[in-house]
Formats: sequence, structure tokens, C-alpha cells
Amino acid sequence: MALSRTRLTEKVINVSAASTAGIVTVTSSKKVFVKSVILHNVSTATTTRSHLYYVPNGDSVSDNNRLFDVSIEPQETVYIEPAYPITLTTTGDTVSIGATSAQVNVFINGDKES
Repeated sequence: MALSRTRLTEKVINVSAASTAGIVTVTSSKKVFVKSVILHNVSTATTTRSHLYYVPNGDSVSDNNRLFDVSIEPQETVYIEPAYPITLTTTGDTVSIGATSAQVNVFINGDKES
């Protein structure tokens, strides 16, 4: 299995306050390995919470597939780096990010099958 060692997002993704967005999705049954997630609270005044979800194909975002829940102070950046990569294996599996009360910028690094 050859891996393409790269960023998994082509650019910084903006997740609006009170919303959730799919950030990385498996296509063509090519495994994806999420190694790190960078989250930045854009607000200069509001603390927000951000959630990271692993959503299996055919499922939807819910508390049952939330992996991380982090509080981010105004203009703070946090890193999520699991000890072992989050592995997405089936076409349609997705990593989604949610934000509560302020916009969050997201950037994800990892590997994917070539």
C-alpha cells in the first residue's frame, strides 16, 4: 500500500459558528489516515467549543461519533494529535468538525492511499 504523505485539506477550511462541516472524506475506497488537526478560533472576544467527529459511511454527525470536544479561547490555536492516526477505510467515511459560538479555521494533515 503506497501512501501519499500530504495535507488532507487543500486550504484552511472555515467552519461557521453553530455549524458542522465535513472536512475529509474517503473516496474510491482509498484509506485516509488523519495524523493532526489544527483548530483556530477566529473570534477576538468569544470562547468557542469545537468538536471532531468520525462519521462512518451512511451515518450522521451525533454525540455517538464525537471523538474530541475542545474549548478554544479567543484567537487561540489548538492541535489535536492522536497517538495513532484516525483511520478512515470505507468510501464515504468522513471526519467532520463542529463549532459552537465562534468561527473556527481548520487544517488537517495526514496520509492517504495513492
